[in-house]
Amino acid sequence: MLVLAALADPVRRQIVELLGAGESTAGAIAERFPVSRPAVSRHLRVLREAGLVTSRVAGQHRVYVLDRAPLAELDRWLDGFRPLRAAAGPAGRLDALDTEMHRGRRQRRAAGGGDADERTA
Repeated sequence: MLVLAALADPVRRQIVELLGAGESTAGAIAERFPVSRPAVSRHLRVLREAGLVTSRVAGQHRVYVLDRAPLAELDRWLDGFRPLRAAAGPAGRLDALDTEMHRGRRQRRAAGGGDADERTA
């Protein structure tokens, strides 16, 4: 699983966490780590190849954005190894509801409709 291999490195996990808060330029990402810019670029390339980040050019900068879809796929895979929380009553049903809400938001974003909850937050 390419996603697991990409997340095996602690710097890459920190980059994913950083991008979880919002998009960032490669230079801003590099400033947060005590490694060289080329090393950060290599980490970003691995994350991009794993499908965890996407990038776009904005002027003279490259902006990176976290793609949560591979993380959701990984989460579904990990569900097979978790205790039987889904069958544990009301808390499990709330977890299922939360999962469905996230899935709906993701589908609306993918369709280009955005999410009213996120725009007002």
